[in-house]
Amino acid sequence: MPDVDQSSSLRRYVEYITLERNLAARTAVEYQREIEEFLAYLPSVLPESIPIDELILRVTNSEIRRYIIELMRPKTIKAVAVRRKIFAIRSFFKYQVYSGRMAIDPTYGITPPKAEKRVPKVLSEDEMGQFLRTRIAGRTDFLRLRDAAMFELLYAAGIRRAELVGINLDDVDLERRSMRVIGKGDKERVVFFNEATVDAIRMYLGVRPRTSDRALFLSRRGTRLSHSMAGVVFKMYAKVSGLALKASPHVVRHSFATHLLENGADLLTIKELLGHASLATTQIYLNVSKAHLRKQYDESHPRDKRGDR
Repeated sequence: MPDVDQSSSLRRYVEYITLERNLAARTAVEYQREIEEFLAYLPSVLPESIPIDELILRVTNSEIRRYIIELMRPKTIKAVAVRRKIFAIRSFFKYQVYSGRMAIDPTYGITPPKAEKRVPKVLSEDEMGQFLRTRIAGRTDFLRLRDAAMFELLYAAGIRRAELVGINLDDVDLERRSMRVIGKGDKERVVFFNEATVDAIRMYLGVRPRTSDRALFLSRRGTRLSHSMAGVVFKMYAKVSGLALKASPHVVRHSFATHLLENGADLLTIKELLGHASLATTQIYLNVSKAHLRKQYDESHPRDKRGDR
C-alpha cells in the first residue's frame, strides 16, 4: 500500500495553502487530514503497486464519486462533513492542475450534497447569566479571574474561540470598550464590549503574570492560551454550571447574536460585529430568534399548564 506520508504532492500542497494562500493553520491541518483519508482510500480502487504521487495522477472523476458514495452509504456521516471533505479534495486537485502536474481537474462537475439547514442552539439570557456566575472551587486567583474575563468577553463581543486566544494586550482599549480581533481569512475587525467585561479584564490584569508574551490570555506556564485548552476550560465550566444545553464557545456566539436581535439590534449591525462576509449568513438568527421566542413562550405561558381547561 502506498505511504501517504511520503507524498511530495501533498507536502507541496500544504505548503502552498499555508504560505501562499495564507489559510489559517487549523484549516490547513483539517484539509491535510481530509486529503490523507482520501489518498489512503485510493489503493482500494486503483490497486496498482506504484508510489502514491503516481497514483494521484491516475485519479479520475469516477474514483472521487465512488469515494463520496462510500462516505454516505452508512448514513452516519452528516452532509456538512461530506461537503468539507469534497472541498478539501477539490482544493487539492485544483492545485495539481495549477502546478502543472495534471491537465484535467478530476473533481470537475462533482456537486457537494446540500447541507442540512439547522437552527443553531442558544442559551437564554437567564442561562447565560447562570453560566457566567459559575465558579469552580480550588482555582487560583489567576485562573479564576482569567476564566471569568474570557467568558464575559465571549458573550459581550460574540467572538470566536480562535479570535479570543489570538488577542494581544495591545489590541485592547478598555477606555473605549473596544478591541481589535483577527477573524477568518485574517480579516481584522473592531468589536465592542460592556462594563462587566471591562471590570472582569481589569481584575484579571491585576493578577496576570509578568511575561514577555503579549497575549491577553495566558496559560499556567505564562504563554499564550491555546485554542484547544480554551475549549477544555470552557467545557469544564459548562459541566459544573448545570445547564441542560451542551454549551460551547460557539453556542455563546450564537446566543450573543440572538440576544442582540431580540433586544432591538438590526441584522447589519450584528453582521459587522460577528465578522460575517455575507448578510445571508447572519439571517439565520432571524429563524433562531423565532424558535427561541417560541420556546420561551411555551415554557412561560400559564394556560396550557393549568389542569382545569
